[in-house]
Amino acid sequence: MKNYINKTLLAIGLAAGLSSCSDFEEINEDPFAANEEQVQVAYFLNNAITGAQQNPHVAERAFVLYWKAASRQDRTNTLPVGSASDGWSNDYFNAVSGWLNHVNTGIDIAHKQIEEGNIKEYSENVLQISRIWRVYLMSEMSDNFGPIPIEAFQEVNPEFASTKDVYYYMLAELKDATAKLDTELSEKPDDGLDPAFGFDYDKWNKYANSMRMRLAMRLSEVDPSMAQKEFEEAASNEFILNMDEAFAVQEKGGWDDFTAPMSRQWNAQYLSATLNDLFIGLGGIESTSVLGESFAPYVKDKDYAGLLYDEHFATKTNAPKAGFWFDGLYKEIDPRAYKAFGIPGDFDDSEFTFYPTWTSDARNTKRPLVDDAGEVLDSIDASFTWNASVPGSWGKKGAKNFLYSYIGTIPRMKLPFRDGSKKRIFFAPWESYFLVAEAAEKGWNTPMDGKTAYEEGIKANFAYWGLSSMVNEYLSSEEYNNAGTSVSWDHTSEPPQTHKMRYKNGYTGAESTVDIKYPNNHLYKDGQVKNDHLTKIITQKYIAHFPYLPLEAWSDHRRLGLPFFPNPAVENPLPDHPNLNQSNYMEVHQDFFPQRLKYPSGLRNSDSEGYQQAVNFLNGGDDVFTPLWWAQSE
Repeated sequence: MKNYINKTLLAIGLAAGLSSCSDFEEINEDPFAANEEQVQVAYFLNNAITGAQQNPHVAERAFVLYWKAASRQDRTNTLPVGSASDGWSNDYFNAVSGWLNHVNTGIDIAHKQIEEGNIKEYSENVLQISRIWRVYLMSEMSDNFGPIPIEAFQEVNPEFASTKDVYYYMLAELKDATAKLDTELSEKPDDGLDPAFGFDYDKWNKYANSMRMRLAMRLSEVDPSMAQKEFEEAASNEFILNMDEAFAVQEKGGWDDFTAPMSRQWNAQYLSATLNDLFIGLGGIESTSVLGESFAPYVKDKDYAGLLYDEHFATKTNAPKAGFWFDGLYKEIDPRAYKAFGIPGDFDDSEFTFYPTWTSDARNTKRPLVDDAGEVLDSIDASFTWNASVPGSWGKKGAKNFLYSYIGTIPRMKLPFRDGSKKRIFFAPWESYFLVAEAAEKGWNTPMDGKTAYEEGIKANFAYWGLSSMVNEYLSSEEYNNAGTSVSWDHTSEPPQTHKMRYKNGYTGAESTVDIKYPNNHLYKDGQVKNDHLTKIITQKYIAHFPYLPLEAWSDHRRLGLPFFPNPAVENPLPDHPNLNQSNYMEVHQDFFPQRLKYPSGLRNSDSEGYQQAVNFLNGGDDVFTPLWWAQSE
């Protein structure tokens, strides 16, 4: 048994040259004191699930600095400006390879035990659950890099497979694993070895079907017949429809794999311009309905755009209100905004995040704008204001602006998502509903119609945020957000090209009006459609995926170009982003947005043949802006 295990662990060719450790180093037994009869496959599954929660080192790099940045759920100048760290990519590549190593070793041992008749009543089910979890890990790795090995960790030198082949393999695995999973079985291993479901086989079955729906939909633009077939088969079975069926794992504080991925105090976790544009006006719910009448003095009129500081705020971007600072709270806003983000200066909010706790920065809401000579031009108190800024280069404007990217002046994610008191979500019921809504919109066979699924998805997410009392009013709203999208399923009228708003010149105080454009998102129907059913579905899915599913939000944007992402500012050229410049920043093209992670140097240096094989499958260079197969045109 020892030789078998060692041989399996050495078959990690995928991560050759990167640091790794034996699976058995992390279980509570001496591995080589165990014989075949004593080895529990569930240990390996547990290690794979536990590791994938991402300790703070890995999470900061992958979850925060890559996924949240690329999905525009945070304002970070990494992937959005074409910048990626080889060190971060090495760390993540090594980590996900290790998780796959754990689960594949368990699967190999399970097959061997079953072949030899050395089994417990639940052995077959643990094998199938391990296969289901392996699919998730493979999908996470492939959705970051593209081509990955399918045969890795199985006592062969790993050959890289195309992204298409990886997806076909994953879909087949989910279908076969669910067919062999006995959901009626009561016997199971120790609950503690499954931090997600405690070996509730029925929930694992629903998760597998939901995952199959997710992966099938990923292929909808490039392989529609395969996507429809796989989706319809999965959706004809049971899938996740309630929060108690969600794949979610309890976080905690400290520093281990279960530490909240967004817990590091030095990460500001700002409200992004993308989220803000989607929030503002969406649903027609008034701020005072969420916050209370005591906030009424800070709420501005609905037609007010704010203060224009065009010498201090970036204007070389297609963000709808570029150049403006909003000196108050919005009349109407998606109520989830105030549940997710703290208002600057609202120190009585018990969920306000004072990170980093070793400074008073979160309490410092007053910041200056200076002139070209460095003299203070104006000092602005950001207390009870609501703003977000695009990433990119702000050039001289940024150098003169000490307001737009400072901890005390911008709404930041609330404390429960940072202190370990929440559960990290991998799949929630609202995603199932939004997938069904999209499938119905495509004319596929679905268990409910598109409108019902869409509204149930919104209801499920509002329940998560404790906002169910507002959901009916929200669902009936025909108010447009800054991107030109409304909530009501039956309201598909397109917004006008512009809408007139009042504003003040921040320098002179003069009042005037301006025609604010609804942005043209050329990635979707050439920018001519902003309020159809699919835009509504993906807008709501995007908001619902905050903050735990940034990788999925990024994947939807790569696949569909939805929702609208404003371009990074190009007041100065972006050195790592040659496609976007001062002559085209009002346009929207696929190569303006990151599409993948480059393979790390650890792979290139240790397995040059495998690396070249992977790159050959990319249909483009090993570049941040090379689209993955499922994001490419037919």
